Amino acid sequence: MKVTVLTENTSSCGLPSEHGLSLFIETCGKKILYDTGQSGLFADNAAALGIDLSKADFAVISHGHYDHGGGIARFLEINEKAPVYLNSRAFGDYFNAEGKYIGLDKDLKNNDRIILCDDSVGIEDGINVIPSSSIPIIVDTGSAGLGMKLGGRTSPDDFRHEQYLCVNEHGKKILFSACSHKGIINIADRLKPNVVFGGFHFMKMPLDEKLRGYAEKLDTYDTIYYTCHCTGREQFDFIKPYIKNLNYISVGDVIEL
Repeated sequence: MKVTVLTENTSSCGLPSEHGLSLFIETCGKKILYDTGQSGLFADNAAALGIDLSKADFAVISHGHYDHGGGIARFLEINEKAPVYLNSRAFGDYFNAEGKYIGLDKDLKNNDRIILCDDSVGIEDGINVIPSSSIPIIVDTGSAGLGMKLGGRTSPDDFRHEQYLCVNEHGKKILFSACSHKGIINIADRLKPNVVFGGFHFMKMPLDEKLRGYAEKLDTYDTIYYTCHCTGREQFDFIKPYIKNLNYISVGDVIEL
């Protein structure tokens, strides 16, 4: 497997960055775009890195927030054939702590290349999409102030629109969890991946004993973590001493497993 970081909050190579995430994955004979960041920057960076997005076999969008699906329309322009997999609730009404809409462009919902998933979906042999509804809560880390509107009523986001990409390759389970809104500990405990690519959504958490406890719990799993985006750089630096297999990825990084 080869994973190239197209968009992330930081850059290691001089290419521009933005708050968001986009990865290009080459695995099991397939080329996969995982998330699109908040703009078309992922496509510009892909071109600069020599990646032809028109050759992608399909795309997977992790959840219904703009910083992960804001570039869907750009991808559909570049690639004329690839389907785009989203959770069936990804086009809902989602808001940040200030009440600003942070969802996706609803006009895309009826595009004939958008595939909405309710349950686990086997896209290819060894490549599956898993809904957040399959993840039981053993540690409740809250909604971090994020909200949703359902039936005319606003409530904390329960992240029912989140889904995970799971790849089984050469006897290893590699999980792409994006923001891990359902709780990285809950996700790791349920799915038992060998490798995780994704943010932990620790960025607003104080650097205290609770965060240290989360880190120590993550270290109990036999997992290599490539984290990013919503983990927060200060939080990453704080938890790194407590997790032996923890790495940070930035725009331009290439990871080969």
